[in-house]
Amino acid sequence: MDTITPMNIIVDNVTEMVSLFSDVAMGDGLAPLLVLIGGLLVAFSMAVFGLLTLGAVGDLFTAS
Repeated sequence: MDTITPMNIIVDNVTEMVSLFSDVAMGDGLAPLLVLIGGLLVAFSMAVFGLLTLGAVGDLFTAS
């Protein structure tokens, strides 16, 4: 275990996660729709909170 670097572990976990999510996304029923809606919710919330954070950081450096 000493010869395995943490970066290799991260890359292996990401590739395994992609294969697992693709299996679910290609499934039957509502699974593809649920994966899509979940991805959209996550992307939307990241965008909103990212913009709020950028606005707060910008407000720190602007004169009142």
